[in-house]
Amino acid sequence: MNFCSHCGNPVTLSIPAGDTRPRFVCGHCHRVHYQNPKVVAGCIAVWQDQVLLCRRAIEPRSGFWTLPAGFMENGETLPQAASRETLEEACAQVTDLHLYTVFDLPHISQVQVFYRAEMAAPVFAVGEESLEVGLFSQNQIPWAELAFPTVGRTLEYFFADRLEHRYPVRNECVGPLLARSPRT
Repeated sequence: MNFCSHCGNPVTLSIPAGDTRPRFVCGHCHRVHYQNPKVVAGCIAVWQDQVLLCRRAIEPRSGFWTLPAGFMENGETLPQAASRETLEEACAQVTDLHLYTVFDLPHISQVQVFYRAEMAAPVFAVGEESLEVGLFSQNQIPWAELAFPTVGRTLEYFFADRLEHRYPVRNECVGPLLARSPRT
């Protein structure tokens, strides 16, 4: 950040009085500009024994497969964001959302949250941010072509949990290099 979004004057990086972290501070109007993590919300949308995946049409990781997910918007809840992203990316309606995985990614200032959800019907289509959309059974998942480690982890957990019919909520801190567990 170079300039104050309030008055347009230059900002400097300094620790404001009463704070403990460097922030961008305007030298003219003294406004402190906080930068906070972004929240990504998505769904593992299920139809019978299959999950819905989207091949990304946008960066990062264009051409790779992912669960439908994206940045939360102001004024919406996490479940609303997850449902909206599923509709936008895969033109699919989901119901019965349950919090499933939460990943802290401090190295990129993100929190990624995935819900387990049921597809209302096996109806889906390519959304604006997708090249391709499809339902995949466990043995059809393009594991080597998944866009993000958090997507792989969520799918691994889901297929393992499905065997037990028990879906605990999981929270992990993910570093720049996520160690991959064996496929289950």
